[in-house]
Amino acid sequence: MAEGERVHQTDEVVPVFFLSDSTGISAETMGNALLIQFPHCRFDRTLIPFIHSVEDARRVVEVLDAAMAGPVAPLVFCTAATDEVRQELLRSKAPVIDLFDLHMSRVEQVLGVRGERQAARLHGVGDIKRYNERMAAVEFTIEHDDGQSLRALEKSDVILLAPSRCGKTPTSMYLALQHGLHVANYPLVDEDLERDAVPDPVQPYLDRCFGLTTTVERLTRVRNERRPGSRYSSPEQCRWELRRAADIFATHRLPVIDTSAKSVEEISTHILQTLSATRRSRKEPT
Repeated sequence: MAEGERVHQTDEVVPVFFLSDSTGISAETMGNALLIQFPHCRFDRTLIPFIHSVEDARRVVEVLDAAMAGPVAPLVFCTAATDEVRQELLRSKAPVIDLFDLHMSRVEQVLGVRGERQAARLHGVGDIKRYNERMAAVEFTIEHDDGQSLRALEKSDVILLAPSRCGKTPTSMYLALQHGLHVANYPLVDEDLERDAVPDPVQPYLDRCFGLTTTVERLTRVRNERRPGSRYSSPEQCRWELRRAADIFATHRLPVIDTSAKSVEEISTHILQTLSATRRSRKEPT
């Protein structure tokens, strides 16, 4: 252990800062991917995005140094791409994990070319075409949330089917915003479940459909938060809906993902992998 570093006790709350000269999404994503490996530690997370100037960075350093004087040493993750801003942040007394420079330097070494190191490129603002495509995907996905619209359903890349409160909407939005996919999602209501069929508008597009499911316990708990004590949230109703949904998924041979213990990122990755495998199989000669 380096000189000056402190040993944290598991009952201490560790201040964590995510710094960026853009939105901070990458700093949070990469930082949290590391923090999740320490399940017995407690973290107090603070996001500081849009650090555009050296003056901004100096003010952030004051915040970090004040946290360093506290009872527990902070942990700082930084993805600032602008050299001047990043160098100023590194003047802090707090330990800064410079995620951008750590990886960028290696990429530059392999390519033999220096990157532009400009803020805001990571999330597509520098690529207007890609950015506009993602925004179009988000608009489509919002319009087609929870079966609200049937317009241009043939443009969907993914259609999610599940009983209410199984995770359709957050998964749809993540796929649209992060991966630019046009996603529609449909709730399986009693009428669908009783006749053992997917909603009629979805029938022509079964090749892009995914079924989501969960456990009776989780579904009951989530629904009780919305409508406590109702038939909708009763274990009997949840059990019946999940069982009937499973029958529909099996009848139509849809890929099924259990969302009960998976994050939105994990669910989305599973969908992307399945889509990729399906596309590869279609390209293979028969």
